Amino acid sequence: MPALIRAIEREGKKVLWSCDPMHGNTITSNGYKTRPVDAVLKEMKQFFQVHKSEGTYAGGVHLEMTGKNVTECLGGSFEITSENLKSRYHTHCDPRLNADQSLELAFLIADTLKEAHR
Repeated sequence: MPALIRAIEREGKKVLWSCDPMHGNTITSNGYKTRPVDAVLKEMKQFFQVHKSEGTYAGGVHLEMTGKNVTECLGGSFEITSENLKSRYHTHCDPRLNADQSLELAFLIADTLKEAHR
């Protein structure tokens, strides 16, 4: 990604850099399409770190989420496991972060942005 950022900067182009850590992080567990929250978190952290090191602006993050108490993504502070997926797996398309997992990531983003501005 740094090489791509530098090439675009050299060309003088203005782009909106947005991270989509939800897609490309799916796995299958117990027959369910899911995403490990840790993988989403890792990709998001790397996105912010790369932009900080390149002196560019990380402009946005796309998350698939719901305010409902679903069990579609693995992990998080309430440790959703492979065995938990079947209890409240409601998506008909892609697995979504539940309300608790979404809040965890929102606070991480806020902390990352605060640190970047120091």
